[in-house]
Amino acid sequence: MNATARVQTWIDERLNLEEALSPLREKTVPVHRHSTWYFLGGLTLFLFGIQLLTGVLLLLYYHPSAGEAYESVQNITNRVQFGWLVRSIHSWSANLMVFCAFAHMFSVALARAYRKPRELTWISGVILLFLVLGFGFSGYLLPWNTRAFFATKVGTEVAGQLPVLGHAIMVFMRGGEDVSGATLTRFFGLHIAILPALTIGILISHLMLVQKFGASVPESVEKDWEKHPERKKEMLFFPNFFLRELIGWYAALAVVIALAVFLPSELGTKADPFSPAPPGIKPEWYFLAQFQTLKLIPAHILSLDGELLGILGFGLGGAAWLGLPFIEDFVGARRVRWVKVGIIFVMIYLASMSVLGYVSR
Repeated sequence: MNATARVQTWIDERLNLEEALSPLREKTVPVHRHSTWYFLGGLTLFLFGIQLLTGVLLLLYYHPSAGEAYESVQNITNRVQFGWLVRSIHSWSANLMVFCAFAHMFSVALARAYRKPRELTWISGVILLFLVLGFGFSGYLLPWNTRAFFATKVGTEVAGQLPVLGHAIMVFMRGGEDVSGATLTRFFGLHIAILPALTIGILISHLMLVQKFGASVPESVEKDWEKHPERKKEMLFFPNFFLRELIGWYAALAVVIALAVFLPSELGTKADPFSPAPPGIKPEWYFLAQFQTLKLIPAHILSLDGELLGILGFGLGGAAWLGLPFIEDFVGARRVRWVKVGIIFVMIYLASMSVLGYVSR
C-alpha cells in the first residue's frame, strides 16, 4: 500500500467513512425533461458558501459602530488589497443567492414537490428562504450609508405598524426609538451570529430530508412513467450528477466574479441621522414587491388603516405559503389545479410589482 492508501485506511478504520458515504454513492437522481431545475438547490447552497467565506474575510476589517462602520468599509474598498473585490463578490453573491432561492422555491412549488411525504422538506425550505431574506435585511445596514440607513428606518417602521406588539418589536429591532448605533450593533449580531446559526441548523435538516426522500418528480412525468415504465431513467448522484452540478458552480463563480469586477458595489455617502431622507429611496429588489404594494394601498379601507391591512396580508400570505402542502390536502384532489393557478398568480404578482417598484419614482 502506498502512503495515500495507508492514510485513507487509517482514517476509515476510526471514522468509518466508507459506511457514512455509502448513501451518497447509492443515491440516484431522476432524469427527465425538467431535470435542470434540480441544480437550483445546489447552486443556492454554493452561493451561501461564498457568502460565508467572503463574510469571514470582511469581518477581519469591519468595525460595527456608527462612528467607524462607514470608514471601515471605505478602508476595505480603497486600501485593503483586493478588499473591493471581496466586498463586491459578497454583495453580488447575496443577490444571486436570493434569486436562486426564489427560483428553486417556485420550481418546487410548480412541480408540487411538497406532496406527501415531503411536507417537512417544503417547510424547512421556506423557512430557509425567510432566513435568507433576513440576511439581506440585516446586512443592508452594515455599511452605514445614507441609502441603507433610511431604507432600514422605513423597514422597521413597517414592523411598528403591527397591532399591539408593533411598537415593541420596532423598539427591539432598533435598540431604541430611532435607528442609531444600537440598531447597527443589533443587526450586526443578527447577521453574523444568530442567522448563520439558525440557517446552518435548518439547512442540515433540509439536506437530511432531501437525502431521505430523494428528488421529487413532476406529476406529469410521474404519470408518464406509470404508463411507460421503460421511459424511467435515473443517474447516480455521485459522481454523475455531482460533476454536472460542479460545472454549474464554476459557471456561477465566473458570473459572480465578472459582476464584481465590471459592476463593483458602490458605497455611497455616510449616513447622517439628522439629514432628510433623499428622494426616491427604495429597498433592495427582493423587497420591492411589498414596498410597491404598500405604496398602492389606500390610506384607509373601510375605516381601517390600509398599511396595517397590507402588512397583515403579507403575514397571512407567508403563513399560507408555509402551509401549502396542508392547504392542498384541504381543498382536495379536484381543486388542485386552482392551487397551481394561485402559485402562478403569486409569481406574476411579485414580478410585476417588483418591476413597477423599480421604474416608479
